[in-house]
Amino acid sequence: MYVIIVYDVNVARVNKIKSFLRKHLNWVQNSVFEGEVTKAEFERIKDGILRIIDEDEDSVIIYRFPLDFVPKREILGIEKNPIDDII
Repeated sequence: MYVIIVYDVNVARVNKIKSFLRKHLNWVQNSVFEGEVTKAEFERIKDGILRIIDEDEDSVIIYRFPLDFVPKREILGIEKNPIDDII
């Protein structure tokens, strides 16, 4: 599946969530990650997020798409992390 994860968490947890997600997905922009994952990897990501966030204070939104979904990205302004940086 293809996922896009966006988050708004307390400043005390921002670095933890960002570091965790960088291990699994591609950083797109502040508080936005995306990438292709297996179902098992998706469950590990979800569990990891739940261990980091405070569900009474933080917000994480996960968009899931089937693999045959081909996202079209249009960037207005500067691109924070160009895809060609990925090896």
